[in-house]
Amino acid sequence: MAKLKGKVAIVTGASRGIGKAACFGLAREGANIVVAARTETATKLPGTIHQTAEEIRALGVKALAVRTDVSDEASVEQMVGKTLDEFGRIDILVNNAAVAWYPPLWETPTKRWDLVIGVNLRGTFLCTKAVLPALMKQKSGSIINISSRGADIGRGTLTGIAYGSTKAAIERFSNVLGQDIKPYNIAVNSIKPRAAVATEGMIFNNPGRDYSSWDKPDDFMVKAIVFLAGQDASGVTAEVLIDDELCRK
Repeated sequence: MAKLKGKVAIVTGASRGIGKAACFGLAREGANIVVAARTETATKLPGTIHQTAEEIRALGVKALAVRTDVSDEASVEQMVGKTLDEFGRIDILVNNAAVAWYPPLWETPTKRWDLVIGVNLRGTFLCTKAVLPALMKQKSGSIINISSRGADIGRGTLTGIAYGSTKAAIERFSNVLGQDIKPYNIAVNSIKPRAAVATEGMIFNNPGRDYSSWDKPDDFMVKAIVFLAGQDASGVTAEVLIDDELCRK
């Protein structure tokens, strides 16, 4: 039996990479999916929100594609409004949308720093804040924030200082909110891959690397996200988790 049948999941950054893989994992367990990202037409990178939604519908669930800039409050609120209009409820939020800037700090323009902070950290805050009224009203739900080993001490050089800083902040955000929101039976967790993931964005921005030993977007992360999507405050919450460790439990 599908574990998430009838649930509604919003996944940000869902045009490609871990976000798209998460959409498929949740859909296979019966969840209806809101594909929230900016890409509506093909770019240098593969994938659009409409392509993802079409592929999800082929699995027998509903999918709604909504162009969303997670750093823009009005855009986020519009996305959440469309979700409630279409499905009448929200059960799961996967805050996956993220960007990186790879050069060192002394080669980082302020606008690039602000972009990374805006998408990764502000976006997580805005999307979470926007769905909380619906989750609090129904007294159930799961918020899953995607982190990175870049948040760990000594591990942030691959994706840059701004990216790692946002992911470390997201882990703290998840831990504190998870404790604060317990009375409403809402789980909040942060999950990160055990190792670097060969996403389309990583490959595009770092050509020439050997990615043969890297994890793929649909490896351990999807299994971990699906598990966390089924949690509430009585289960796993306010935790910072690594995907393969969670999958072995």
